[in-house]
Amino acid sequence: MGQPHPAAGIGATVRRFLAATFTLDVRGLAAFRIALGLILVVDCLLRSRDFSIMLAPDGIFPPDVMRAFHGDPLRWSLALCDDSAWWGAVVLAAEGIAGACMAIGWCSRAATIAAWVAVVSVTRRTAPATNAGDVWLCCMLFWAMFLPLAEVWSIDARRRTDRRATACSVATAAFVLQLAFVYLGAGLAKCNASWLSGAAMSHVLSIHDHGNRLGSVLGALDWLTRPLTWLVVAVELVAPLLLVSFPVARLRAAIVATFVLFHALIWLTMSVGLFAAIGITAWLPLIPTACWDAMSARPAGGVVRLGRLATATCGTALAVATTTFLHFLGAFGTAPLPRPLSAAVAVCCLDQEWSMFGWVPQQEQWVYGRAELADGRVVDLLRGGRPLERERPDGGFISLAHHRWHKLFWILPRPRIRVFAPATAARLAREWNETHQASERVVSLEIRFAVQSVTIPDAALQDMLVAAWPPRGGAGEGNLDRLLESTDVRSAAR
Repeated sequence: MGQPHPAAGIGATVRRFLAATFTLDVRGLAAFRIALGLILVVDCLLRSRDFSIMLAPDGIFPPDVMRAFHGDPLRWSLALCDDSAWWGAVVLAAEGIAGACMAIGWCSRAATIAAWVAVVSVTRRTAPATNAGDVWLCCMLFWAMFLPLAEVWSIDARRRTDRRATACSVATAAFVLQLAFVYLGAGLAKCNASWLSGAAMSHVLSIHDHGNRLGSVLGALDWLTRPLTWLVVAVELVAPLLLVSFPVARLRAAIVATFVLFHALIWLTMSVGLFAAIGITAWLPLIPTACWDAMSARPAGGVVRLGRLATATCGTALAVATTTFLHFLGAFGTAPLPRPLSAAVAVCCLDQEWSMFGWVPQQEQWVYGRAELADGRVVDLLRGGRPLERERPDGGFISLAHHRWHKLFWILPRPRIRVFAPATAARLAREWNETHQASERVVSLEIRFAVQSVTIPDAALQDMLVAAWPPRGGAGEGNLDRLLESTDVRSAAR
């Protein structure tokens, strides 16, 4: 008998490597489905607190302004198909209902598709108040539509007898690669002076940035934050490469544990909404089979594969996502995407904020709402009407209602976002006046944003008008424009 052709041996080695890298245990996918469903339910409930302000037609995001803001008709949103409040409520409710169906594993595939449509719609309807976690959630739901999420621990599984133990397809590859791209992109974006100097973490953890009370305390400990800053950069650069290069169970388990701990610490020290929970959920499918075997019985069966149409569709989307990431890495990463590519990204909602926390300015910033009341008092309308503090309000951004207000006011000074400033000031004044007596009604409101460097001794405080009610034309806009051109406020937005 002749010797095997060398190419055959290489091909078999490559197939084994790809299988080891991109095969996911169905128990991990089931845990991912349950956690993802619960996140959607929680997100729906949390968003309902501000429904009349953020999703209603007379809120801070008027539908016509939001459509013009998106510009491209391919950036679709069912929530913008009708301007009525009841329709916005239907779309938001669809997110919660789809999430509940995913959590229990009932009609899982249809529920996942419905969840993706609803979450994309709500996210784009409230774009200025969404963060990187919301965008990441949309991407995960897109790949989840192609994954076998209900093979175990679901109502759907009880109806079938042909359960499988693992999944390996272009969809599992897309999920693993997208996860690696997220952290590698974030790590590469951190290769700058603010992170390599070791100072970034102390500024991020400030309550006048993205930290909470605990984060602010830890951020003041230079002996802790400086090595932690370098460690974050190193882990985000190295771990994703190890994830796709060395598919060893113990190494993968260590990487998963590292990032779960990383997001748990974010949850404890930062005000970023559901971002940390979304990050933890993203790693559940990558828990190795050996770990699941130690916790639960291994299901019988073979490998779940995708059909031809699903493989072609998911493969095309993976090519789009990979090209987008390479565009970010390349010399033209700051240039707009080519039209065909941007159109595909818009339709699939595969937008990614690759440079999360990439540049951290060495400054503190805060926002306040200076409201004059009919009885002569001056209060901070953004903080429930407490006495006005013009410099570094107690609690910083965490003293706002919640992280969505934090995100909105963080980026409201940016020229492109300022189209929402008049509606924001008017809606906040109206909301206050509708719930207070005539003597406490708002007579005038100024939403102001302040920035001060923490590295330059006696640096001037730059305080500018962002929005006013009643409207007053262009007052304050010149100072604001100069600030945006002379500081890093744009790149500081998360």
